[in-house]
Amino acid sequence: MALDKVDAALGLITEIDGFPEPGVRFRDLSPLFADAAGFSTVVDALASTIEPEVGLLAAVEARGFVLAAAVGYAAGLGVVLVRKPGKLPAVAGRVDYELEYGTASLELPAGVVAPGQRIQVVDDVLATGGTVKAACALLEKAGAAVAGVSVVLELAGLGGRATLGDRVVRALSTV
Repeated sequence: MALDKVDAALGLITEIDGFPEPGVRFRDLSPLFADAAGFSTVVDALASTIEPEVGLLAAVEARGFVLAAAVGYAAGLGVVLVRKPGKLPAVAGRVDYELEYGTASLELPAGVVAPGQRIQVVDDVLATGGTVKAACALLEKAGAAVAGVSVVLELAGLGGRATLGDRVVRALSTV
């Protein structure tokens, strides 16, 4: 895939200072999702980052759902949705974690992840790494092997990659 097409697509991402609270610079992928050509380019680029022998993608709520569903379709893979509490009828596990601006929790649906299954986590932005680390912990607690992490954008200055240990991390862009 031509890097100039990926760069043009990533140029659709906007920055919003002070959201969701003062001091945070939010990266809004909404304009990218709304642009058919840009979205298609990013989905294809993310699909090319999937590690060998992955059997399932894990999508982190909520923008990760959009990306992982499209990448799963492009790569011929299913998707397990890692959810916020209270959204699942049967829960396999829960992890509480810290964000750069608070705390949160994630849950994994029961009966979806098989022990030993190779799973790749897909999300929009890797910032401090707390959300992705929590998703990985949930999957590993269920007996899965996290094959890697794919994101559209990595905010390198926030150190998220370092919190993920030796996990393979693929970002389409690092800022």
